[in-house]
Amino acid sequence: MHLGLIGGIGPAATMFYYQGLVRAHVAGNQPLNLTIAHADLRELMRNMTDGASQQQAQSFGRLTERLKSAGADVVAITSIAGHFCIHDFARLSPLPIDSALSALEVEFARRKLRRAGLLGTRSVMASRLYGLSGLSSVELVVPEDDQYNAIHEIYVAMATAGQATQQQRERLFEIGRDLIDKQGAEAVVLGGTDMFLAFGGHDCGYEVIDSAEVHIDALYRLSSQPS
Repeated sequence: MHLGLIGGIGPAATMFYYQGLVRAHVAGNQPLNLTIAHADLRELMRNMTDGASQQQAQSFGRLTERLKSAGADVVAITSIAGHFCIHDFARLSPLPIDSALSALEVEFARRKLRRAGLLGTRSVMASRLYGLSGLSSVELVVPEDDQYNAIHEIYVAMATAGQATQQQRERLFEIGRDLIDKQGAEAVVLGGTDMFLAFGGHDCGYEVIDSAEVHIDALYRLSSQPS
């Protein structure tokens, strides 16, 4: 199956998806048929801030038309934050959507999780992964007080720069630890693709579920199916 990815939000996140899909297909000795369309991170952030879900969905729709013209059979957004308009996008997308939220729902059920912490942008945390906790049996808890805003600001800074500083990494690890120790989370969900910049290759001392990795695994399984 030909995968169509909406990337660029941000570039590091897109590269994470691309490299993950390449590794999975090489390991599985499967061919990879893939096209990526570039979205504008600045436009996404403006629309998220303004709550302009329909406008962002229309922008994604135009990119999906390009992917369809390139032969893609399915479209996926390489950004958890980008899923803020997923319901509007689903109504107008010219291709079927493989959503990270659906992949996470399956993963939560597989792990039999009851309570998990969530780190991401304000929109991800405020909506509890855009209503995902209302669809699954998992209760999602988020950082409190000043930690809530700190997570958003650190995430946006990392996504824009395409890298994480040691100070940012330590702060994220600390806030995640509080979700485990103070709020009873069994694991911490990385609700943003660019979280890999801080967590990737590092031991934070608690169980982490990387939303992007879960989505990449689901896309790999999907790509092996016939068009």
